[in-house]
Amino acid sequence: MIATLPDSSRIVITGIGLTAPNGNSPNEFREALLTGKSGVSAYEIRYVGATLAGVCKFDELRHQSKKEVRRGTRAGGVGIYCAREAIQHCGLDWPNIDKARVGIYVGVTEHGNVETENEIYEIKGYDYDTRYWSHHHNPRTVANNPAGEISLSLGVTGPHYTIGAACAAGNAGIIQGAQMLRLGECDVALAGGVSESVRTFGIFASFASQGALATHEDPTKASRPFDVARNGIVVSEGGCLYVLERLSDAKARGAEIYGEIAGYALNSDASDFVLPNPERQAQCMQLALQRAGLEPGQIDIVSTHATGTSSGDVQECVALRRVFGDGPQPAINNSKSFIGHTMGASGALELAGNLPAFRDRVCHATINVDELDAECALEGLVTRDPRELPRVDYILNNSFGMLGINSVLIVKRL
Repeated sequence: MIATLPDSSRIVITGIGLTAPNGNSPNEFREALLTGKSGVSAYEIRYVGATLAGVCKFDELRHQSKKEVRRGTRAGGVGIYCAREAIQHCGLDWPNIDKARVGIYVGVTEHGNVETENEIYEIKGYDYDTRYWSHHHNPRTVANNPAGEISLSLGVTGPHYTIGAACAAGNAGIIQGAQMLRLGECDVALAGGVSESVRTFGIFASFASQGALATHEDPTKASRPFDVARNGIVVSEGGCLYVLERLSDAKARGAEIYGEIAGYALNSDASDFVLPNPERQAQCMQLALQRAGLEPGQIDIVSTHATGTSSGDVQECVALRRVFGDGPQPAINNSKSFIGHTMGASGALELAGNLPAFRDRVCHATINVDELDAECALEGLVTRDPRELPRVDYILNNSFGMLGINSVLIVKRL
């Protein structure tokens, strides 16, 4: 059990900074989830035209100057906003923190597509003369960019890098941060995930060509995991970064603790580019439970990955049935029904939406399930209205991605 480890090896969450299509702080986001407020709206993007998306509306100039915003990237700007909000939220004496002992671990689905598309579009107006190509292009598109922009903004001289883990990246960033703290590589970790996906037409066009881009006359009803009428993914942007610390350090400074990293696992399907493998997903959940020293019946809430695709939702339900069987069933919900798929940020954001349940014992609902698909009928699925639970001690957070990468994170109430 994680509780038998010394406090110096136990990793806790002491700060949360986020921006989502329906909220720009943990409290605002939670309130939107409890009241059924969607963040999906009509959206138009070059070449694709009218579509739907989840677009964040945070104040870009809250933590950056206009010049910094122009020079940097949207993913970097999201990351800076989330990182600085998390630091303010955690109560660290930031000016006196040794910045060489801070690590930045940011999960991303993709990076550089937006900037490359924009540069090609711009030089098109100059007959593709590359003399007009921006000298900012390379630092904008290198894979470490979002984490690097955060490092520059905060003056962090410890390690920074991004974790490319498709849509499992938000969980993967948190897992990396926890591992680096346990290894003694840093004393504070800024960890989670970010996404700038709505700024690239390519991701919309690709999902559309797969027949996997959601459509609906009412944008707020387009993202509908588990519903029989679901017809695809709503592309969204967002970010969520956590301040992670060792329990011993958090206790020493009297920090407020929002949860403890109890267990985690990453594995690979090794079976298809895009189609999920429920056997491997189940194995990933089982490994995370094993590492946390838990039985399935001890999990109180499962935050699902379900994206609203016809096959993906069903396969995750198959995996959940394999893990939880006929025993006690957890409450099950889905945050993408509110905000769409925030790609590399999704795992981190979805966890943030459920963490307050440790205190209020309320599982937020899955909205837009007007007619439940029989293949997605899970006993614990919470739809339409939030559900009060007798206890919430453990939350299991699923996040899966293309090329068969699976991540599962279990967080414990302290």
